[in-house]
Amino acid sequence: MAQRIAGWDIGGAHVKLALLDEYGGLNKVDQRPCPLWKGCDYLAAVLAELDQAYGLADYRHAVTMTGELADGFASREQGVRAIVATVGQRFGYDRIEVFAGRAGFIGGSDVAPADTLAIASANWLASVFWLAEQLPDALFVDIGSTTTDLLLIENGCPRIEGYTDYQRLISGELLYTGVVRTSVMALADTAEFNGRQQGLMAEHFATTADIYRVTGDLQEHHDQTESADGAEKTPQASARRLSRLTGYDFVEADWPLWQAFAARLKDVQKQKVTRASLAQMQRATRLPVWVGAGVGRFLIREIADDLGYAYRDFSELLAKPNGECSRLDAADCAPAVAVALLADRRRHAGQP
Repeated sequence: MAQRIAGWDIGGAHVKLALLDEYGGLNKVDQRPCPLWKGCDYLAAVLAELDQAYGLADYRHAVTMTGELADGFASREQGVRAIVATVGQRFGYDRIEVFAGRAGFIGGSDVAPADTLAIASANWLASVFWLAEQLPDALFVDIGSTTTDLLLIENGCPRIEGYTDYQRLISGELLYTGVVRTSVMALADTAEFNGRQQGLMAEHFATTADIYRVTGDLQEHHDQTESADGAEKTPQASARRLSRLTGYDFVEADWPLWQAFAARLKDVQKQKVTRASLAQMQRATRLPVWVGAGVGRFLIREIADDLGYAYRDFSELLAKPNGECSRLDAADCAPAVAVALLADRRRHAGQP
């Protein structure tokens, strides 16, 4: 009997969900905040919330993750084990398939310590495996709240240089910068402000979400993380947080000054992503289309346009969801969508 599939991407700050109907069509995507570093009780609560919202008991569950990196876990192995256990306790181990990269899927009850490195932070691999079946030549850039993945596909094959986070940080396929949670002090220690180049305070006064609230690039439904000071998330409050980095007191009458400062900081982050993207392009032997995913894909779309490369949104490669419309789309939750589609393909191939 055909079964519906729930694809899960369990991160350290958010849980993303993609639902396929019994025919393999995308039905719904969702994302909820989940501060996993505070403990797996938060994950259990989000799973219960989504289960109540969508009635997931009869689904099969395909799981990928990055949340094992949360500093509440002593090791990746402990993190993987805890996440699998939390999902298993909610939906039943026999209904879970854990994505292990090149090793494929592992049943929830069969995950062993030796599988840790294959499972840990493999969500990007689900995305690129699925994308390679759709486009023969692509530079896939997924800019999320915290990180950016940059993967080259040529002739229908992923050209991957690193598989672990350590290897990918060396290869440049993983860039630790995102459009919501990254501390602004991690972007630059100097910036142009008020017509002059100046040093910035190395304090966690503001995050990149503050930049993009002021520039107007960050959509409210993508803005699910608490601000640096725990205060409101209006453009004015964001400008006030950015002002603390400069030592120049915030005055609302100076709004054009703060808009200009946010635009300069946006340009700093764009340049970081541009350099990383062009480094991957240097390896290309064919001309790829640039494919953007993640809540920060507005950056890679702008970069592709600036450089004259063809751009496609990840969502364009899928039929629109069959269910009710949502502000979120497939590109916002690309790994969750991809892992669900890979599990569905596996089912149709008759694999156990």
